[in-house]
Amino acid sequence: MATEFLAIGRVLRPHGVHGDLLVESLTDFPDHLEAIKVVYLGEAAEPHSLAAARLHRHQLILRLADCHDRVSADAYRQKLVQIRTESAAPLPPGLYYHHQLLGLAVYTDDGEELGQLVDILETGANDVYVVRGPQGEILLPVIESVIRTVDLDQKRLTVHLLEGLR
Repeated sequence: MATEFLAIGRVLRPHGVHGDLLVESLTDFPDHLEAIKVVYLGEAAEPHSLAAARLHRHQLILRLADCHDRVSADAYRQKLVQIRTESAAPLPPGLYYHHQLLGLAVYTDDGEELGQLVDILETGANDVYVVRGPQGEILLPVIESVIRTVDLDQKRLTVHLLEGLR
């Protein structure tokens, strides 16, 4: 499943009078924004040159090159802030972006096909993979004893079904 854009934040409100945006961060790698030159705002993914980005109390302050005052910045309230997927920070081994996992075929370690990974629920303690297949829907906790291998090249996820997961 190819994804062109990756959400990194949502505009909360203008910040100051010079057109800066206060953004709720949706990324675990805000430092990577220093290397980003263009962000895409809203559902239409309108491109805007990024003049500056910095952390501010667990949120982001973004300055767009074409936004110079508070009135202009106010037009971006609640808009999604995205970057191109290929610009995303590389992840450490064993970690994956959601868009890389969605659509993978899911098999047990015994070779039984369970279906396709259709959703990922973020629960706080650990994510939960939602797998839909011929036997219905199965919820799999993303823990080491359940998730065995992720093979992005083969588009395959291998899991160990603990008792009670079916």
